[in-house]
Parts: sequence; structure tokens; C-alpha cells
Amino acid sequence: MSLNTKVRILGFAGSLRRNSYNKALLRAAQELVPKDAILETFDLDGIPPFNQDLEQNPPPAVKEFKSKIRQADALLIVTPEYNYSVPGVLKNAIDWASRPYGDNAFDDKPVAFASASIGMLGGARAQYHLRQMSVFLNMHPVNLPEVFVTFAPQKFDASGRLTDQDSRKFLAQLLENLVRWTRRLKGQGKEEARKKEIEVMAS
Repeated sequence: MSLNTKVRILGFAGSLRRNSYNKALLRAAQELVPKDAILETFDLDGIPPFNQDLEQNPPPAVKEFKSKIRQADALLIVTPEYNYSVPGVLKNAIDWASRPYGDNAFDDKPVAFASASIGMLGGARAQYHLRQMSVFLNMHPVNLPEVFVTFAPQKFDASGRLTDQDSRKFLAQLLENLVRWTRRLKGQGKEEARKKEIEVMAS
């Protein structure tokens, strides 16, 4: 990946609800993505319940999902919290995309997490479970900032736009860190450092 190549991010939300706050948060991420990155989204609607009998030849929606993951340089997962954990629809999609054994589409991917909730914790427990999953999936999560949009009805307007400025600031920083982390993991950090060194020497 060269310095002039845009980082390709695939984002998806762990909710099927049309007016989901987390889908709205994903739309906000598209507004705030850095100029040197592209954020494409994928809707998990249409992915059927996981059936191990079909994992060697999964349904078309699963094949498309896995293909999108593999084409991306990095991932952004946005999710609500259900029962102290991730929603079933998200866990189901993760199970499909990581199977069969030896064909894990998430392998070695940089990833960032964000969540929105009507409560005071903002989906924190769901994010921590995603971090646990990342260990087995061999993904590389961005650690900071942690983006928890608490009391979501107060942070989005009637059209679903994220209006809370602190939330927008933290989400923008998360995306910047994800892009930087992705470039670093792809070995571009050394290239950037060397470029700056040359610029200093030439000045």
C-alpha cells in the first residue's frame, strides 16, 4: 500500500432495524471518514442462520459478505448491546464469515468498534465481547478512543443524523486511528517516517 492509496474500510452494523441508532452511527462514520480512506457498508439483512452443514458451500449472501471482508483493508463494526453481549444477527454473521476452519475471512484484519445504546453504558459490554472474539479471529483492534454513544435518542436528530459533537469528534478520531493503524500494520509506518526524515534533511 503506497502513501497515495486510499485505505478501504468495510463497515457493518449489528442490527437489522431500519431506524437503528447503530446504522445511523455507521452513516455518521461515512461522513467523518478521513480523506485518505473509503468507507463502504454492508447490510447483514439476508444472511441466514448459520448451518454448519452448508459451511463448505455457503449461501450467496455469505459469499458476498466474505468477499467484501477480504477486499477491505480494515473493518468497522458498529453494534448495539443485547443481554450484556452482541446481538445474535452479528454473532451469526461473524460465525459464517469465519468458517469453515481454515477459511477465516477476518484473519489479520485491522478493526475498530463503535456502539450506540439508549442506556448509560453505550454498548460497552458488547464491544468487550467483540474484543474477545477478535483474539480467536486473529483481528487487530484499535484500542483508543472507545466510542460509546450513550443515551442515543438524545444524540441523533429526527432524521437519524448524529448531532452530538463529542460523539462525532471521538468517532472521527477512531477512524483516523484505524487508518493509521492499518497503514502501520501494512508496513507503511516506516515509509512515512523515512519520507519525513528526507523532508527534514532537504529543508
